[in-house]
Amino acid sequence: MCIFCKIIQKEIPSSCIYEDDQVMAFLDLSQVTKGHTLVVPKKHYDNVLDCDPETLAHLIQVTQMLAKRITERCQAKGVNILTNCNEAAGQSVMHLHFHIIPRYDENDAIVIQFNESEKQDLDALKNLLQ
Repeated sequence: MCIFCKIIQKEIPSSCIYEDDQVMAFLDLSQVTKGHTLVVPKKHYDNVLDCDPETLAHLIQVTQMLAKRITERCQAKGVNILTNCNEAAGQSVMHLHFHIIPRYDENDAIVIQFNESEKQDLDALKNLLQ
């Protein structure tokens, strides 16, 4: 059983800030910034790629509601909402979860950086992906 399933089953204590019949949200132990929260489905899915659409819709609705609450109550200036799919993308716990990371200024403890990769043939990619 994964660590998030153990938290959901109350085998491991957590600082739960929201729970309903499908979803649980709790403060991340690492607190990258004040209010950093994880939102997880109670049913185990490895990541967003294998989650059913109904559960995913509810999960993102709860994530949005909590992101608004956390941003307001923690007086954050912004928020990052993210999920990782598989180890190559940085997923370390193989249970679907969304991070809500309040942002206070450009010097807080998280850096998300996009760098341009090698030039891509956009027409060929479009044809591949249509």
